[in-house]
Amino acid sequence: MFSPYLERWSLTSDGEPIITHSSRLLPVIWQDKPAMLKVATDSSEREGALLMKWWDGDGAARVYAQEDDAILLERATDKHSLLHMAMNGEDDEASRIMVRTAAKLHAPRLKSLQDSPTLERWFRSLEPAARTHGGTFADCWKIASTLLATPQQLSILHGDIHHRNILDFGERGWLAIDPKRIYGERGYDFANIFANEDLPTTTDPKRLQRQLPIVSKEADIEPARLLKWIVAYSGLSAAWFLEDGDHTSAEKPLAVARIALTELA
Repeated sequence: MFSPYLERWSLTSDGEPIITHSSRLLPVIWQDKPAMLKVATDSSEREGALLMKWWDGDGAARVYAQEDDAILLERATDKHSLLHMAMNGEDDEASRIMVRTAAKLHAPRLKSLQDSPTLERWFRSLEPAARTHGGTFADCWKIASTLLATPQQLSILHGDIHHRNILDFGERGWLAIDPKRIYGERGYDFANIFANEDLPTTTDPKRLQRQLPIVSKEADIEPARLLKWIVAYSGLSAAWFLEDGDHTSAEKPLAVARIALTELA
């Protein structure tokens, strides 16, 4: 899978391959620079590659080359981690960094990016979950459908902002990787700051209560509107887990949704 691009772009392997559910990655050296060769095996990764090119290194890792399913990206080599920060007393600052990085990505561009998938399409898994399971899923779908019908502050979105997708690029600062490319209200991009399943404290109501004014202020979004996006996103995340047959993992985002619903009440 990697060989054609190693030869075509004159790359040298610089580590072991990384296998994910949607791509194959290989750390490489390109023109004496650390880079990451990524070969997509999923359509969402191909959409993301187009978005990375469109951002052109502004708020996101630079794209050195792209062809077919392969993309060659600037590679982060600094060891600072937002997840480590969040789990070691710097949760608030980690969230501020994610919001500020997202703001760069949401900024208007001179060139438009046409035909991006919409949030309406993204949320199509939530309605059947609401019909089938009711309860919290129904509450989430009711709020999500209202948000989708009355959009504000529309933008091209990253689609998967969380602690592992904003990396420390040293002098270039914190930059985004691995976008999904969606068009919709920018509030959606901040919801997973509250619902990232990698973070053990997401189901603690005190965390949401503390983080809500921080993220709301940094993102310039009304707290109530942000709470609604947390509810909508968490319901969608749980619905995706159910589609994969993973009922256990669905419980965590549902717990986050219930916390946010309580704050809205």
